Amino acid sequence: MTVPDARPGSWEDVLHRAVERGHDAALLIFEDRDDGGIPELDEPIMHRAIGVVYNPKREQWGNYVPSLVARRYDAFIYIDVTKALDPLHLPVKVAGEVPETFPSGV
Repeated sequence: MTVPDARPGSWEDVLHRAVERGHDAALLIFEDRDDGGIPELDEPIMHRAIGVVYNPKREQWGNYVPSLVARRYDAFIYIDVTKALDPLHLPVKVAGEVPETFPSGV
């Protein structure tokens, strides 16, 4: 899925711009729910909610929630660009319903 550019000033926009400037903004760890040494995180910032029901067509009207990032997360991993994984090509022999843990079978 292609995700539109983040809204200006949003959490994702701030992290994207940091990566563009060469900063290693991939992992932030918030100890004791403090601001991680970033006083600006004491104020709510718009944060894109991408999950099971994300729809890029609603980007202008929804998908963003005001967040106190250091209070919402213990740690935050930001990946600026990624690509889909190739599926495992496993032979499947299922009698009846597909196992809940497919494809690992664990």
